[in-house]
Amino acid sequence: MQALDRLHINDKLEHACAYAILAFLPAIHERKAFVTAAAVGAVALGIALEYGQLLSGWRDFEIGDMIADGIGVCVGLAVGVQMRSTEMLRAALMK
Repeated sequence: MQALDRLHINDKLEHACAYAILAFLPAIHERKAFVTAAAVGAVALGIALEYGQLLSGWRDFEIGDMIADGIGVCVGLAVGVQMRSTEMLRAALMK
């Protein structure tokens, strides 16, 4: 965390990138039902962690972080599904 702080990257961008990766990885390989469950789970995780921070007393609760998490999931899904579709098309054309 201290290394990330030294990079001076916007907090919301860090949230979006982390959750994009969480959504991207299953999107490139897993079945549709699992990808959907993973995406919903990632959004729920982001919300739950923010509420957990609210209850901790020493971390900041931010709705903006939840929104950034959701945006990251959408971006990760969009990129992953597109890559998967392109790979499937390429494999079908190579046969």
